[in-house]
Amino acid sequence: MQEIYDYIFRQLELSIREIGYGDQTINKKMKDYLNLFYSMIGKIDRWENLSMQEQAKILTFFLDSDADTSFLSDYFEKYRQNLINNTLNSFIKGVVNH
Repeated sequence: MQEIYDYIFRQLELSIREIGYGDQTINKKMKDYLNLFYSMIGKIDRWENLSMQEQAKILTFFLDSDADTSFLSDYFEKYRQNLINNTLNSFIKGVVNH
């Protein structure tokens, strides 16, 4: 799991660098992204135990208020079920080797 985490944030940093930001700005943006990431993780930790309304409320908090959060709640529930029905290795084979 640590390798996946490292890979995701390394790719995020590289993307920010490609845009042309300097080291100080990258450090600030990475701090903002990490705080946002942990805030999201904290709110969705018990996603499967939340009602559709609670899930939609969480999504509204992080997304544009015009987003169709009921559609997204349903989408993420189907995605969660897909993850449960498959092994982690089937999703990360190509990622960890890089």
